[in-house]
Parts: sequence; C-alpha cells; structure tokens
Amino acid sequence: MVKIGTCLKWFFIGLVVLFIYAPIVLLTVNSFNASDRIQIWDGFSLEHYKYFFDFDHEPLPIVLQTLALAAVVATLSTLLGTVGAIGIFYSKKKVAGALSGVNRIPVINAEVVTAISFALLVTALNVDKSTYIPLILGQMVLCTPFVVLSVIPKLKQMDNNLYEAALDLGATPTRALFSVIIPQILPGILSGFLLAVTLSLDDYVIAAYTSPDSFKTISMHIYGLTRGRHVEEIKASYWAFTAIIFLIIVVAVVTANVVSLKKSKKQTVKE
Repeated sequence: MVKIGTCLKWFFIGLVVLFIYAPIVLLTVNSFNASDRIQIWDGFSLEHYKYFFDFDHEPLPIVLQTLALAAVVATLSTLLGTVGAIGIFYSKKKVAGALSGVNRIPVINAEVVTAISFALLVTALNVDKSTYIPLILGQMVLCTPFVVLSVIPKLKQMDNNLYEAALDLGATPTRALFSVIIPQILPGILSGFLLAVTLSLDDYVIAAYTSPDSFKTISMHIYGLTRGRHVEEIKASYWAFTAIIFLIIVVAVVTANVVSLKKSKKQTVKE
C-alpha cells in the first residue's frame, strides 16, 4: 500500500508546481484568445502575436531594447563578478570575509533602497541620465553580487592542485587562469550570467530611477499602461511574449536534459 506520507509529499509538490506554472499556462493559453481580456474567450486567434511582432506598435521595440540592455548588463556583471569571486576566493581570510559581507549588501537590501541610494549618488555626481551610464551601472549593482554568489561555490569545488601543477609546468598565472580555473568554474559563470539576465529583465525600480526619459523597459512599459485607447490590446500582446519565452525555456531545459542523459549513458557503456 502507498504510504500516506508519500501521498502528502507528492500532493504538496503538485500544489507548488501548480502555483508556479498555472499563471504562465493561463497566459499562454490566452495568447491565442481573440479577446483582450482573460475572463472572456472569443475563440482561437493569432492577433496578439501579429500585434506583438509589428514594429509599428510599441511592444516589440521595447522588448528588443530591454533584451539589449539585459545582454550588456549581464555581460559586464559576469566579467566583474567572476573577477570579484576569484579575488575574494584567493584573498586572505579577513579580507575575503569583509569583501563577502560587502557583496551581500545589495542582495539583502531592498531593491528600492538600492535604487534611491544610487539615484542620489548619480544626482550628487551630476551624471547625465541620457548617457545610459547610470542605468547600466545601477543594474550592475543589482546583478553583480548574484554572479559572485554563483561563481564562488564552483571555486570551492575545483581542484586547486591543477592550478599549482600548471604553474609548476611553466604556465604563467594568466595562462593558468584561462586554461585551468575558468574551465572548472564555467558552469557557475554561465549560471551567474543567466541570473543576471533574469534580474535585468525583471528590474523595474532601478530602471525607473536611472533610465533616460526616452528609454523604457518591459516592466516600465507595462506598469505605465494605465489609460489610453490601446491599453488592453498592448497588455494582451505581452501574453504572446510570455508564451514565446516559456516555449524557449521548455525547449532549452528538455534539450539540456536529453544531452545530459545521453552523456551519462555513454559513460555507463564505456565503464
């Protein structure tokens, strides 16, 4: 007989999965709805996708410029975070502890506090927001600590003897860094990069305080849709964007799992 504890465990897991994915599935289904409202089903339609992919409308250009911002911020944050994580890992114990504590401040701090503090700093330094520098640096303040937190565990897991062996065999510290350390911590770097992309796309508060007047991110655009003739139509077009992103993630996860399963089978056959 099936134990009650096992049933409760799977029931709880099912509730968690339903809580996480039910809204996404609902938006995905309604992306094919002819109506602009979730409460009303007017039949199958691709109008939301047509509206979204039309450059004459707002959503697609805003999504593209948000993705471009996320790519720039994530790249810079990953470079800085990786260097910072390596520096913290190889620093003396007291210095590493102090730097780790400073790194956790933006993580623990409320995002609105970080945004206001950074906006005040930008104002005090008289930096022009039209240069995009405050926006990029502000999001880097948010993203970089998470990259550091993603890379440091991989540094702790790697075999330090390989680095020392590379130096003993005549490699320069720079060559040993790129040939030995980077390949071992690459999964952490990639995780940090993807996390930085996610944080940049999700950010509203910092972007609202530091972005130029002519620049809008997805979150700023959606939050700003309060009135107008095409508000419902614009909001509904983002259902199509949600469905596309969800499909890409599902395909990526399934592909990664299939590749990993094939590799594990090959290793089992070789052994």
